[in-house]
Amino acid sequence: MDLDDFELQLDQVIGRIATRGTIDYLVDGEEFFVRFIDAISTATGSVDIRTYIFDNDDFAEKIADLLRRRSNEGIETRILLDGLGTILATAADDESQPEDYEAPASVRQFLESDSGIDVRQSRNPWLVAGDHVKTTIIDEEIAFAGGMNIGREYRFVWHDLMMELRGPVVDELQNEFNKAWAHAGMMGDAAYVLQRLKPNPDSAEQLGYPLRVLHTRTGEAEIFNAQRAAIRNARNYIYIQNAYLTDDAMLYELAKARRRGVDVRVILPLVGNHGPINKSNALAANAMLEHGIRVFVYPGMSHVKAAVFDGWACLGSANWDKLSFRTNKELNIATSHPEYVDELLDRVFYPDFEKSVELTEPFPERWSDHLMEIVADFVL
Repeated sequence: MDLDDFELQLDQVIGRIATRGTIDYLVDGEEFFVRFIDAISTATGSVDIRTYIFDNDDFAEKIADLLRRRSNEGIETRILLDGLGTILATAADDESQPEDYEAPASVRQFLESDSGIDVRQSRNPWLVAGDHVKTTIIDEEIAFAGGMNIGREYRFVWHDLMMELRGPVVDELQNEFNKAWAHAGMMGDAAYVLQRLKPNPDSAEQLGYPLRVLHTRTGEAEIFNAQRAAIRNARNYIYIQNAYLTDDAMLYELAKARRRGVDVRVILPLVGNHGPINKSNALAANAMLEHGIRVFVYPGMSHVKAAVFDGWACLGSANWDKLSFRTNKELNIATSHPEYVDELLDRVFYPDFEKSVELTEPFPERWSDHLMEIVADFVL
C-alpha cells in the first residue's frame, strides 16, 4: 500500500491526525519489568497506572510494595483498576507461584494500606464493558503501553510485548488517563465532562515520529476500523499475532485479502488461558487454512497483540475479538515509521515465525467446539 496515502485515509477514518513520539519495544517480562521497576524507582513526581489486572501473587506484591514505598516518599501515585478483571485474576493462581505463598485478600486494600496510593476502580455496572487498557505514565514524561498486566505470568511465563513511549504521545496518554480517572471517581460522568474541559497536558518533550493513538470506547471502534482499512489496502503482506482471534468480520476480510494474493500469516498460541477462546481459535485456524492463510502455532502462551500490514504496524491492548473491537475500553499505538515497523518485525514476528510450528492439517472439530465458538463470539 502507499503508506502516505493510507495515513491520510486514516485521518478521515479516525477523525484526527497522528501525534508524534518514540517507541522502544520491551519484549517479554524480563525486559519490561526490569525497565518498569527502574522507572518507578527513579520517578521524581508521579506514577499513574491503568491496568486491567493487578494480581495478588508474589510478584505483583513486590510491585505493590515498591509503589507503596514510593508513595510514602512523596511520589503522587494513582492506580486505576478494572474491578472485574482484577477479581477474576486474583481468584486463580498461576502454576509457577510458590505453594507456601499467602496472597492478600484484597489488592486494593493492600495497595492503600500504610501508603499514599490512591486507588480507583473503573465503572462497569453491567460487568460487560471492561477497561482493558494497560498504560503507565511516569512524571508525565515516559509512558508504557501494550498487553501486559501486573502479575507473575506476565513476568515469568507468557510471551508478551510492551512499548516505552516518549514525546507528545505521552501527553495524549496522560490526558486519557486523567479522563478515565475522573470518570471512576465519585462524580462519575460529571467529573469526566469537567476533565474534558481542562487544557490537555503539555509536559512531554517535543520529539519523535508520527504515532497514532487508537481506541475502542463507547461508540468508537477506532482499532477495528483502522485495521480493517489496513487489510483492505494491503497488497503484499499481513502478519498478525494475537491470543484471541474470534471476530468473524475480520476473518472474512483476511480471507478476501488472501484471495487477491496478499501473504497473510497469523500466529496463535498453542496454549491459551480461556477454554471457549481456545476452541474458537481452533475453528478460526481451520477456516483460515481453508482460505489459504498460513497459521503458525506458538509453543506456549503468547499474549502478544500486534499486527503489521505492508509497513503499517498496530499494537497494544486489543485482542481480535468482539469485546476488544466493540465493547471494552482498549488502547493501541499505530505507526508507519520504517524504523519502528522493521524493529517490530525483527524482534517479534520473524523470531516467532521461527519458533512456531506451521499448521498443515486442520484441528479436529466436535459439535461442542461450535457451541464454544458461539460463547466466544457473544460473551467473551
